[in-house]
Amino acid sequence: MKTVARIALILTMLTCSLAQAETIKSHGIAMHGTPKYTENFRHYEYVNPVAPKGGQLKLGAVGTFDSFNPYIPKGNAGAGATMETLMTTSADEPFSAYGLIAESIEVPEDRSWAQFTIRKEAKWHDGQPITVDDVIWSLNTLKEFGHPFYRFYYGDVSSAVKISSDTVKFEFSDNTNRELPLIVGQMPILPKHYWDDKDFTLTTLEPPLSSGPYRIKNFEPGRFITLERVEDYWGINLPVNIGTNNFDTIRIDYYRDETVIREALKSGDIDYREENQAKAWALDYDTPAVAQGRLKKVNLRHYNPTGMQAFVYNTRRPIFQDPRVRKALAYAFDFEWTNKNLFFGQYTRTRSFFSNSDLASRDLPTGLELKILEKYKNKIPESIFTTPYQPPATDSLGWPRDNLTVAQELLKEAGWTINDMTLTNSDGEQLFTFEILLYSEGFERIVLPFARNLKKLGIDVRVRRVDQTQYINRVRNFDYDMIVSGWGSSESPGNEQFGHWSSSAADSPAASNYAGVRDPVIDELISGLVQAKSREELVANTRALDRLLLSEHYVIPQWHLTSQRILYWDKFGLPKITPKSGTSTNLWWFDRKKSEQLSLSTSAQRNETNSNWLAYALVALILLIGALTFNRIKRKKS
Repeated sequence: MKTVARIALILTMLTCSLAQAETIKSHGIAMHGTPKYTENFRHYEYVNPVAPKGGQLKLGAVGTFDSFNPYIPKGNAGAGATMETLMTTSADEPFSAYGLIAESIEVPEDRSWAQFTIRKEAKWHDGQPITVDDVIWSLNTLKEFGHPFYRFYYGDVSSAVKISSDTVKFEFSDNTNRELPLIVGQMPILPKHYWDDKDFTLTTLEPPLSSGPYRIKNFEPGRFITLERVEDYWGINLPVNIGTNNFDTIRIDYYRDETVIREALKSGDIDYREENQAKAWALDYDTPAVAQGRLKKVNLRHYNPTGMQAFVYNTRRPIFQDPRVRKALAYAFDFEWTNKNLFFGQYTRTRSFFSNSDLASRDLPTGLELKILEKYKNKIPESIFTTPYQPPATDSLGWPRDNLTVAQELLKEAGWTINDMTLTNSDGEQLFTFEILLYSEGFERIVLPFARNLKKLGIDVRVRRVDQTQYINRVRNFDYDMIVSGWGSSESPGNEQFGHWSSSAADSPAASNYAGVRDPVIDELISGLVQAKSREELVANTRALDRLLLSEHYVIPQWHLTSQRILYWDKFGLPKITPKSGTSTNLWWFDRKKSEQLSLSTSAQRNETNSNWLAYALVALILLIGALTFNRIKRKKS
């Protein structure tokens, strides 16, 4: 018996040793492969490690705010209210995370759990340490009382367990989702002791206790927020923070609309803007400040996936449940005319949910992607294997006669015919009518030409614009026929795809399945994407998902831009290296010398302008005196 017991003990020890050997403890983690930056890295490659601290950055935001709690569905949260996370991602890798509040992460080979060690120096702004209890409380609170999104997003995180005073372990109910360790690493960590005597479910204008490099200095509800850099910020010397968070203060002013913000930029009331309107980029910045280089206007190429912006069908509506109908209506959108006449030719037509990346499907499926799709050959459209997806194109002249003819044929196949200039079903009992719901005034000029083409098909379409609050409520309740919306993308898509397209998300207001997609094949493709163990598998599964979504015509793709259109006053320093995802003011710094030169040149320009106006006024006065004198002489002679 002793021998048997001894053997059992040895086997147990070997098993434990093997289990320990199969875990990886590291300063960082990559979704696939190993992180780019090694354990002793000093800073990211794309920062200026000796960037000076100081100065102010003035920004503008559209709308208003009435709360500093961004983690609940109530209210409009203001800037500067977000919390730090256990880990933070780099900007020059597909998806890698490095320790922030956590100094290390430990995971088994199958990533069925994740364990984090909290830095001893991590503390809240009141001086209290960030603890394991804060981490556990944050997970439970966000899932129970936070925005419904958190309940959905952390659905496979079954629990967080305290292992020791500085170590917390997250246990997962799903051991196939390899993204979960990175997902919990990005969870905002909230101060338990601060919220003990407060109701987390309520909006608040009391600046919350946080732990980050900035805190709210002052504010006026709906008007402005000023953030100040925390001088004794605990994480200032961490490799992930070197060269970042360089401004002493950041002020965010809130404006009624984009037009006012543009004027505020040109007058110098704000320092930086990323322009999102092609017309404004082309016409609104023809000013001396831009011409002289005092106000920089830069088109900066980036290589970030641009995702999908589109007209989105609500397939919960009976009229949009036939893919042929959805495909037909796409022929009424004249992108080429829109781009030429409204966008000054600045945009590229979107052909993928993962555009501007290697994740986008192209040509016909091959290799591993083909192998994946062939498993569903009898359940997916045959066109996937025979015809590459291409959105309808036109000659840009504004009368897409051929496209509308194709649309009529498709509608006829689906049982819709023209009757007295009106599109009706085969029984002549139901009219084809629907509403396009908007909240952006700027989009009306884009949607109205599309609506006119739809009316040429006999479709009774209405364009309705509502305020932002009503829009949000209607979308949450799926109370719409068609909206203009979109889905962002990253170089490493994962768990969020369930929220975009899965059957379980179709009835959840917390998710972003706006189209109401319910397809078991899509569910399986998302699972394959999330479970991918290599970059090759991820790309193949993502392309397969992309191809199926496109072939089912859940949306009418619109356009994307492969550059950042930025404007900023020339008083900042920028790093020499721009990451693939584009630049960020978080990496910039205030350049005192440039600022002084800008002040001098602006003053000189103002004086010159004033002198010119004075000269114009004198000339006008002389002309006026001359005219009056001439009239007096003329009257005397008469």
